[in-house]
Amino acid sequence: MRVPLVAANWKMHKTAWEARTYLKRLLDLVPPEPGVELAVFPSFPLLPEAARALRGSPVRLGAQNVHPEPAGAYTGEVSVLQLAELGVRYVLCGHSERRKLFFEDDRFVGGKVRAVSAAGLAPILCVGETLEERKTGRAWPVVEGQLALGLEGLGSPGGLVVAYEPVWAIGTGVAAHPADAREMAARIRAWLRDRFGEGSEGVRIQYGGSVKPENAGEFLRLPELDGALVGGASLDPDAFWAIAQTARR
Repeated sequence: MRVPLVAANWKMHKTAWEARTYLKRLLDLVPPEPGVELAVFPSFPLLPEAARALRGSPVRLGAQNVHPEPAGAYTGEVSVLQLAELGVRYVLCGHSERRKLFFEDDRFVGGKVRAVSAAGLAPILCVGETLEERKTGRAWPVVEGQLALGLEGLGSPGGLVVAYEPVWAIGTGVAAHPADAREMAARIRAWLRDRFGEGSEGVRIQYGGSVKPENAGEFLRLPELDGALVGGASLDPDAFWAIAQTARR
């Protein structure tokens, strides 16, 4: 059985003091054996602070981004080796905001996935369609293309997580219908089986897009989904833990 993974993507929020306060509260809430895997994704300057706070706890540390190259003249970027030194376990690759705002294409995202995997960390490949693509019946072809190029050259799916995040549901307050998320997750699972065979069974598929305590159960109780990538609602530790509890199996 795949242990659900519920991840808190803080995006560009919180100061060091706010991060410490948040993590103290979260760790007060989370029992030693939470029954679900939790991960927190602070912005880069907060990673050392978060690493210290989470040491020895059941909550994992994640990074929101990475550059595919191990080193070089890439001002403002961060390598996977630098993340690994901080104790990072998970790395987001191809979040829709990176694709849209920073023009990251599927091949560049695939380079990130391979770099993260090669370093022994776990990539979370984010895939999802826009509203226009869904309305015109292209949701699956778009996601399939993102999977194909995002996982190109990846020999083993060990540690891989796929986050389905319909772009039109991110930060809008409008979540996808659970039936839509279920159908897409089933298609992703079938594609992964074709690509990786039995090794695909360990790959977790998350849902992301306006997940909050009020609707989390509708998604996280679906057998096709193995957790959630949470944005705005994850900024409150109580709300984040409330969401995580609905994923416990």
